[in-house]
Amino acid sequence: MDTAYAAHPRGPRVPVWLSAPFSGRTWREFLYLFLSLPMSVLMFVYAITVISLGAGLLVTFLGIPVLAGGLAGSRALGGLERARARALLGLDVADPEPARASKPGLMGWVGAVLKSGVSWRHLVYSVLHMPWAVFSFVFSVTFWSVGWALLAYPLWRWTFLAYLDQPGIQMWGDGRGNGIYLDTPADIGFTSGLGLLLVLAGPWVIHGLTQVDRVMVHGLLGPSSLATRVSQLESDRGVVVDTAAADLRRIERDLHDGAQARLAALAMDLGLAKEKLAEDPEAAARMVDEAHGEVKIALQELRDLARGIHPAILTDRGLGPALSALSARCTVPVTVTVDLDHRPAAAIEGIAYFTASELLQNVSRHARATSATLDVWRTADRLMVLVADNGGGGAHTGSGTGLAGLAERLDAVDGLLIVDSPVGGPTSITAELPWRG
Repeated sequence: MDTAYAAHPRGPRVPVWLSAPFSGRTWREFLYLFLSLPMSVLMFVYAITVISLGAGLLVTFLGIPVLAGGLAGSRALGGLERARARALLGLDVADPEPARASKPGLMGWVGAVLKSGVSWRHLVYSVLHMPWAVFSFVFSVTFWSVGWALLAYPLWRWTFLAYLDQPGIQMWGDGRGNGIYLDTPADIGFTSGLGLLLVLAGPWVIHGLTQVDRVMVHGLLGPSSLATRVSQLESDRGVVVDTAAADLRRIERDLHDGAQARLAALAMDLGLAKEKLAEDPEAAARMVDEAHGEVKIALQELRDLARGIHPAILTDRGLGPALSALSARCTVPVTVTVDLDHRPAAAIEGIAYFTASELLQNVSRHARATSATLDVWRTADRLMVLVADNGGGGAHTGSGTGLAGLAERLDAVDGLLIVDSPVGGPTSITAELPWRG
């Protein structure tokens, strides 16, 4: 082995519980809790001022736009909180949907802000976060500073002798110079050991406190679950529309380049045969015989095209026979196992069929395999399709690959594509679909 490229042996790793007090994550989370107090005070004062001013002016026309402007300001402060959580907690919360006015102008914007649940959730965060921020600030700063102070007690105990004329920390005193002090070696060791325990426990305490902040930021300052679902459905709808358009273009191309072109040539041949029928019957008969063969080829192309749209065997007999017929056309021997008590919804059944078809085509074209298996079963409310082969592996869902498009189509119906294909093989690709029977 070339020693220039040999890996250097690693030394013993420091346990997590021992390195946590010095980790960047711990200090970032502590800084977040430390900054939460001034931020929460600012947001709380702003929220109370906005509510009071807006409510007080509601008897006039000014109250409504003032309240709307205050809510908009709360949304801006919420953006700062999301940025702070992103930078210090690593919490990436998407920005909520902006307030969309149903009509142009100032009053349209005011109405949109007042009707937006996101705006009111930001205002609620400004009010609710204040008491929690005060508690987490006091608790974390006290716990963290006391721990480090006790741990370093042997280093700063001399200040008691130099400035307070006492041997150490006083645990009890009667006011007349009598008391109990932490001044013996055992007391000093116990104090420092207690500080060590607090320092070691500090990262987990701080992390636990920030978990509450994570929940509040995610739940009150992020997009609502309904808005997220609507956005996802809009994206899925776009994928479905694009897929349908691509399928239509494929069908049009196959008809134009295949059966349509063949039928056009057939019509020309039959026209020539008709012209030759009187003067050269034998040549006309040969041309009709050739046209007959062309008709058979055109019919087969149309059957293949129809099978690509939706095979009749799938409609009539279900996934089991349809997948068996499909695997028979694969260039690699395929073992098919279908374990279904009854048929799923027709749309899901069709997606499962074409998913298996595309995966088996990949096996034929790219896998360099000698055998493959196709298993279909139901688990809970999911339809599972597993295609495995003993080929060279290396399949992935990277951008531009056929598997990437297949994953997008499955995602459009709340499905999932899981690829396990290490270089060298074997490959196992699982498609999960909702049952919807």
